[in-house]
Amino acid sequence: MKFSIIYEAQMADPSRESERRCFEEIVEQVVYAEEMGFDNVWAVEHTALTQYAHMSAPETFLAYIAGRTKRIGIGHGVVCLPPAMNHPVKVAERIATLDILSGGRVHFGMGKGGTQQEAGTFGYDLNELQPMIDESMYLIPKILKEGHVEHDGQYVKIPSRPIHPSPVQDPHPPIYYACTREATLQLAGDRGIGALVLGFSGPEEIARKNAIYREHFKNRKDEDQVGFRPNEHLAAFCAACVLDDREKARRIGLRGQRFFAESIAYWYQGGPKPVVDDLSAEEQEAALSVQKERTVAFLSEEHIPVGDEHTSNYTVAQDAYGNADDCIRYCTRLQEAGADEVLFLFQMGTVPHEAIMETIRNIGEKVIPHFRAQAALAAE
Repeated sequence: MKFSIIYEAQMADPSRESERRCFEEIVEQVVYAEEMGFDNVWAVEHTALTQYAHMSAPETFLAYIAGRTKRIGIGHGVVCLPPAMNHPVKVAERIATLDILSGGRVHFGMGKGGTQQEAGTFGYDLNELQPMIDESMYLIPKILKEGHVEHDGQYVKIPSRPIHPSPVQDPHPPIYYACTREATLQLAGDRGIGALVLGFSGPEEIARKNAIYREHFKNRKDEDQVGFRPNEHLAAFCAACVLDDREKARRIGLRGQRFFAESIAYWYQGGPKPVVDDLSAEEQEAALSVQKERTVAFLSEEHIPVGDEHTSNYTVAQDAYGNADDCIRYCTRLQEAGADEVLFLFQMGTVPHEAIMETIRNIGEKVIPHFRAQAALAAE
């Protein structure tokens, strides 16, 4: 199982100074994560979602990260494919260039974006995007493989042109899709690409989603394959705060999850702005419990639980907020549920930089070695 980090560039204070500091801290975190043995760094793409996500130009961020690192994988999680947002020719050119400059480290995730707030920025109705995404999804890998395009589609029309450069990975980097509901899991499986399960699904829900994805991947048809490199891979989102002081980690993690949920609710549902108060772990649990019937949409379709699933029965690792042993127990459950990769989310808006750095250290020194040792024993 791989261990990775995904970034939203989320922040409680959306000032210019805070934005600058946030990105500088993320770079420091990723460089340290590579040193500590993490496999990949992933970046989302969101536009016009103040506080929730300031990662609006992941191609620039990931190019900079590629230049600051040597080994860690460079993941788009995901490139949004509405043509006015990211034209397929420009996506192919950027992916190939990044793959060259990173020495073949790119992972290429695709999706449509999460909210009408974003879709409307580029003149779209969110509910009408899927056919456009499908057209670009099939077109981009062809461009990467052939170095040429001529396309007369419903949404994209391109005259005969050579397209440069070509990626290092032949015929193209591994491809993934953002999966936030059953239909998108089926799509990823049917089209033979990896599934990025981007939501606060617990292990039982990951197991259910994994079964759907694997069945559709197994029974996919050749004519439905996206690209020329089948990629059976399920990556599971995992919010985490892993500190030596487990109660402090729990307080910080729950506070971060609450901010995460409330910040996207503000844009998706017109809710109040997120709360940034620093409560005790017990007070955070009480605040979450008050809202336990409420769910908040994430990426428009996935739901973030804010009730008992992530706040009760903490001792049996209902979340990865705690010490290294708690994190190992939770990641073991994700592994048993079928996850090939854990997408750790550390950088929720209220989580301080020093807590993220300690989390990276604890996972690098204790969690990753635990699973690497297990894998070595299984291989003997």
